[in-house]
Amino acid sequence: MHVQDLLQLDSLDLTLLWGEGPLLTREVSGVTATELADPARLPQPGELVLSGLVWWTPDADRTTVDRFVSALHSAGASALLAGEETHGTVPDVLVDSCRERGIVLLAVPAHTTFRAITEAVHLRQWGDLSRRPTEHHTLPENVRTELAGLLAGNASPDTLLDRAFAHLGGPPCYLVTATGRVIARTPAAPQLPAEQAAREPAAAGTGLRIDGETGPYDGWQLYLRDAADAPPRVLHEIAEVMARYRHRVELRQAAGRRAADELLALAGAGSSDGPADGAALEAALHACGLPATGPYRVVAASGGEESDQTVRALAEALRHSPGEPFAAGRLPGGEAVAVVCARPDAADRLPLGGPWQLVHACRPQTPLHAGISGPVPAADGLNSALSQARYALAAARAGAPGGARVTSVEELSTLGALLAGVPADVRTAFSSRVLGPLARAGSTSHRMLLETLESFLAHHGSWARTAATLHLHVNTVHYRIQRIETLTGRDLSRLDHTLDLQAALLCR
Repeated sequence: MHVQDLLQLDSLDLTLLWGEGPLLTREVSGVTATELADPARLPQPGELVLSGLVWWTPDADRTTVDRFVSALHSAGASALLAGEETHGTVPDVLVDSCRERGIVLLAVPAHTTFRAITEAVHLRQWGDLSRRPTEHHTLPENVRTELAGLLAGNASPDTLLDRAFAHLGGPPCYLVTATGRVIARTPAAPQLPAEQAAREPAAAGTGLRIDGETGPYDGWQLYLRDAADAPPRVLHEIAEVMARYRHRVELRQAAGRRAADELLALAGAGSSDGPADGAALEAALHACGLPATGPYRVVAASGGEESDQTVRALAEALRHSPGEPFAAGRLPGGEAVAVVCARPDAADRLPLGGPWQLVHACRPQTPLHAGISGPVPAADGLNSALSQARYALAAARAGAPGGARVTSVEELSTLGALLAGVPADVRTAFSSRVLGPLARAGSTSHRMLLETLESFLAHHGSWARTAATLHLHVNTVHYRIQRIETLTGRDLSRLDHTLDLQAALLCR
């Protein structure tokens, strides 16, 4: 189909804001949706880009808009479809930028969903394929008919993939996500570890993207280990079949996120005012497909400013453990959180560390952190588990502020790990209050005293080892410790005072 075909679909009610000549007759290869301010990595050549313009604000400068449109132009996007619901209209500055860079711009009214556009494109493309002659390596008519029936019957992805490639001899083929999670494989395809499945398609250059409402963390692709096993046109048609399957999956996931949001709102409401209503919690758990009894764990995550993408990242990581059902969504304040039903006989911790690194590798420039609560036996403990998860999340951010880390409350087994979850401003205030003048370390003498204190505590109060480490006389160490005690008001012969000073150093 072509870009101008969209304008002829009365059901979509789209408006052409800018576009002319050959740009309107460009072939549409697929659809992608994004709310990233810099979507350079997402669009593929010929794709329609859907955006609700959440990334734009009326006070944003022209540079923000130009960066977004330039990324679409560089990627070869066929058109931008901008939603009017967020701002009431498409801003003029976006129209001007698209005109200058040669990007067709269509306005999407509030009553038209992005899902309706995606479905219309896929149906049109599938219809175009069905009408093409079959002599040029397209799927045989009987195969198309069989796949259509399997889709209508909600067949599994393994079955779809098996039947799609059966007439070619069933070569090894996989349906994988960007993080290496294998969604489906043909019977001839051996199992692939996630790490291998994440890197092998890109290295081999035989991965074919599956259309869908995707972000950086949850893209799908069809991976044929030997490109010679299927003609390219057949492979593209099979990819379109899997795109239709994915559309149904995304509808279920969207409904699941809405149900999860309701569950999290109830779980987060439990406070000193009293626990959340038990019957409401049980109903919300049922709506999410979770059992009414635990044990449950709560996972809180952060990943930059885009909470929706963080929810996608969290959900993708959790899907690597299919035996532990979960509900991932956002709290009313926007935090990305998941409730996981952990198996009673499972290990003490969720196996989230490995998948988390694979998810982070999809967008390595964006920090990605998660905190995991301890298990709670029933739904009335979810609010407590949420507090634990938030604390563990703060510890994860403190431990790797610019990277990726998962921390569970079970890992907070040392004083340093425990303090890492304390808010930074609280740590700073505590350290300044306990260390007194030493906290400022403005003079050479104060810096020497801090060095002596750190060494003295590191050597468990041994005067001799401290002196040897610092190349000082023992009497000098005694003098400095006395000076430290005078300035801080702490007595290092007392355990509680020693712990105060140790905590203050860890909080610096």
